[in-house]
Amino acid sequence: MSHQSDLIATDINAYLAQHERKELLRFLTCGSVDDGKSTLIGRLLHDSKMIYEDQLEAIKSASIKAGTTAGEFDLALLTDGLQAEREQGITIDVAYRYFSTTKRKFIIADTPGHEQYTRNMVTGASNCDLAIILIDARHGVMTQTRRHSYIASLLGIKHLVVAINKMDLKGYSEQAFKNIQEDYLQFAKELAEFVEGEIKPVFIPISALNGDNVVNPSELMAWYNGPTLMELLEHVQVTGDDTKAPWRYPVQYVNRPNLNFRGYCGTIASGTVSKGDYVSVMPSGLTSKVKSIITYEGELETASSPLAVTITLEDEIDISRGDMLIHPEAEPEKLKKFTATLVWMSETPLKIGQPLLLKHTSRLVSGVVSKIHYIIDVNTLTKGAATQLELNAIASCELTIELPIYVDKYAENPSTGSFIIIDRFSNITVGAGMIKEVSLHTSKTSSSHSQRVNAMERSQRYAQSPVTLLFIGLSGTGKSTLAHAVERRLFDRGNLVTVIDGKALRQQLSKDLKLDSSGRSTNLKRGAAVAQLLNEAGHICCAAFTGASAEARAEFISIIGQHRTLVIALEASLNTCQERDPSGIYTEEQFSREGLIPGISYAFEWPSDPDLSLPTDQISVEECVDRVLNLLKEREFI
Repeated sequence: MSHQSDLIATDINAYLAQHERKELLRFLTCGSVDDGKSTLIGRLLHDSKMIYEDQLEAIKSASIKAGTTAGEFDLALLTDGLQAEREQGITIDVAYRYFSTTKRKFIIADTPGHEQYTRNMVTGASNCDLAIILIDARHGVMTQTRRHSYIASLLGIKHLVVAINKMDLKGYSEQAFKNIQEDYLQFAKELAEFVEGEIKPVFIPISALNGDNVVNPSELMAWYNGPTLMELLEHVQVTGDDTKAPWRYPVQYVNRPNLNFRGYCGTIASGTVSKGDYVSVMPSGLTSKVKSIITYEGELETASSPLAVTITLEDEIDISRGDMLIHPEAEPEKLKKFTATLVWMSETPLKIGQPLLLKHTSRLVSGVVSKIHYIIDVNTLTKGAATQLELNAIASCELTIELPIYVDKYAENPSTGSFIIIDRFSNITVGAGMIKEVSLHTSKTSSSHSQRVNAMERSQRYAQSPVTLLFIGLSGTGKSTLAHAVERRLFDRGNLVTVIDGKALRQQLSKDLKLDSSGRSTNLKRGAAVAQLLNEAGHICCAAFTGASAEARAEFISIIGQHRTLVIALEASLNTCQERDPSGIYTEEQFSREGLIPGISYAFEWPSDPDLSLPTDQISVEECVDRVLNLLKEREFI
């Protein structure tokens, strides 16, 4: 590999200092499958002499083995490094490559073209300043061209470069280039109206395979008098307005090495801060003055985005990770409810009301998607209704969170206007959002009644409908065992569920009741009252009672409601019940009255039409649980 600077051979320190001061450009390549994204990056690296000789030899060997270019050097293999990518000839994951010229440093994100890997494209684009959208000159504007152009605009990438590739396969035709240019400009006009922003793409005709207009000008396209792709990358203005935006400093870590030092570490999200500035702390509202701004190289008088610094204040005030320092005269919006454009990245669909964790800057809060306004078909730029979000879906959603966050609109400040969504159980990032509206404040004049949590909100939050499962049967049929097994299965899948055991209830609320028919009926009635309260709170309730009397069961159902009760009758032979004898009631000593079967001192009235019957002496507990959950799914309680 050869660099374009002679300093590397004569003065390595001067070279490193020069390299460190170079401006950094992050860009991505995107477009439809086989438009030549990986080949383009390979050509940029190859023609800018940024490939090590041993790496070059390895790629030559791999090119022969792959056979994709008839033994010629396959530049795409520089980025398609996964075995599955080389076998299929496609990009699957985001591949990052780094190189530099005498003018600038670059980080390239090679993103997949397949629609199923849209989430990978969003990941690659999230930190980029510029997007190169490749179009195959043979095919023109494709569905994925439109999709990736929309996502790039959605993420606020201001510089779009449309590279019309494979011009060699169209005979380097100027008319072919102009036809595609006109088609894309028409789409860009529609896209600008949809995203409510200006889109000004730059068009360059190239052949990534042959190197035309990539690094060096093409002699075969004399009709094109614009810059090469490399010239544009080196000179495009990417210095943002972050330094002019309001100062935002999310605290990531409180540094307290000794009693004499307390520093607040983080990266400046936007704006500029100086020693002596007055600052406010969100959410406490406490104020102080900046005492010092510390970096690895030493103290600074002034620091701007995106510098990582440690800030000390003149006053010792309570500040923790997740707090944000700001200038008092430029406060962000304080929100617990807001509208955002959400990109869903999980194979498990997002349901309304599903509990989630939202990470905004360094602050982590619990919340839910409370409403899906519409889902966006980025292929046609149309809006449609949706009740849940599938993998790669993009939608406008309303989010409600437990604690407030301090935000700016994404278009004004991407750092404080974006967030990610984390699954509560797996800790995996499952979504990304951009805040579009910050005006959904709760009315100060709203009545207390409007603040109450209603049944619909509970159902959406827990992704279930409340129901009571009444497990009935003789002692030893396994009522309590099954109730707790169902509870465990439902709890593990994320449901809100509670067990009410008739025997446990007798030791608490029903200690005053006798062990007779009247006592059993009253105990069941009290259990119904508890189950009703739990159902009203959104719980699934597993109630384990003998339930011998048909009249008592009818009263139980009337208290909770027919629509919220499922009767599950457990059956087992008397011998099985006596062998299990969980409570020791099948002993001769406890029953002195002549003619009674040990353990059965009452008439058991079996229901004629239970919702489910389970022969617990013939099937396992796991199979019983499976049947109960199938019943809940069939009746649409879960």
